[in-house]
Amino acid sequence: MKFSVIRTLGFYLGGIWTAWRGRKRIEAKQLKNLRYLVKVAREKSPYFNELYRDLPDSEIITLSDLPVTSKVELMGEFDRWLTDRSLTLARARHHMESMDNLGLPLGDYAVFRTSGTSGEPAVIVSSAPMIEYIFGLTLARMSRRQFRLAKEIERSGTNVVLTGGGGHFVGAGFDRLRQNLKIPLKRTFQFIPAEQAIEQTVKQLNEIKPMASIVTYPSMLAILTREQELGRLHISPDVIKVAGETFTSDLRERARRAFPSLQFDILNGYGCTECLFMAFECDCGRQHVPEDWVILEAVDENHQPVADGILSATALLTVLANEVQPLIRYELGDRLRFYPDPCPCGSPFRSFEVEGRQATLVRVGEVTLSPLAFDLEHECARRVQMIQTAEDVFEVRAELLADGNPDQVFEQVIESVREVFAKNGLSGVEIHKSDAPPQLTASGKFHEVISLPLPS
Repeated sequence: MKFSVIRTLGFYLGGIWTAWRGRKRIEAKQLKNLRYLVKVAREKSPYFNELYRDLPDSEIITLSDLPVTSKVELMGEFDRWLTDRSLTLARARHHMESMDNLGLPLGDYAVFRTSGTSGEPAVIVSSAPMIEYIFGLTLARMSRRQFRLAKEIERSGTNVVLTGGGGHFVGAGFDRLRQNLKIPLKRTFQFIPAEQAIEQTVKQLNEIKPMASIVTYPSMLAILTREQELGRLHISPDVIKVAGETFTSDLRERARRAFPSLQFDILNGYGCTECLFMAFECDCGRQHVPEDWVILEAVDENHQPVADGILSATALLTVLANEVQPLIRYELGDRLRFYPDPCPCGSPFRSFEVEGRQATLVRVGEVTLSPLAFDLEHECARRVQMIQTAEDVFEVRAELLADGNPDQVFEQVIESVREVFAKNGLSGVEIHKSDAPPQLTASGKFHEVISLPLPS
């Protein structure tokens, strides 16, 4: 696997040119890239060759002609899915058995896995052009303010990455991949595993001076914000970047107050292992789709488009830069709402907001609740978690402080949860204390509320 600065520059210049020509050029570029990807998938992927057998010719095909695909379906056909027959699922999994291979290319490809939060983990394969796309398009979509921020971060101190460290996840592995490919960036990174005890994380962070930035999940930022508010954490990062989960405006405002050292606000990167650069945040705080290379569809339960301004049931992702592992109308599960009005920043790319995932919603009978309805913080606990074990049965777990009274903490948390259910007409829900510690996803994300898996 060889990274090309020249090809990266091509993505950058192409991205600038496409944006400069506006919507007409963006839509033309997207359609051209889509038809090329479909052509490659038909020719080199046995799975897509069969799936697209009765569809129109690649030269005239449109997005609506293409069927929806799912992670479970594609993973079941992994060895027929990829356009390079030499990379089998068994070979990829063997490579990931050793943590010594984290960020180390497997031949011509980088291999990572998803956490499996919403079901079976996926094995994601990227070639050099996909990595070049990430760097080239990221640079092309930066505003002048963001470009200045990136340059200042390079020389202002240590950059902390606080994500899962127990597997071949992209959060911990992408920087190691960058180092292995000798991609020319001057930033220094320090990795801290999100799985460890919060007390240990606080200790490590307090020892890092100066600190340029922190990259983590919103759920971990919520914990760090609270530790900073209570005076146990005392750090002064210049910038915080979050990704991988829904980032609420309430958490943004709270973190701003807790970290007055922030010079450039909190950056919200919307992406996933399947496509690290799926959107870019503008100076107005909106997420924009880089539509020349990514297609993001907001759809209902039947995979039909929803109007701008309407919250979708799920989202479909098409990654136009990944030819080795075609992701075409791939169901993400994210719930999106595209803005009906142009963004004040003037970008010609469509903007949207994320409202969470279908898999995170709590369903009890006919009632559906957002996990944000539950306030599980407690002054005597570092982490509190509620897990749905049956349709109307929940258990509460907690990582307590040394001086916390366990019985009192659980009693107060359980009572607050009962009040939420009662307000929504659910009086018969069972809520129990659990002595087990809070659980994290395989990639180190902490979900305060874990609902029952959706039926497959």
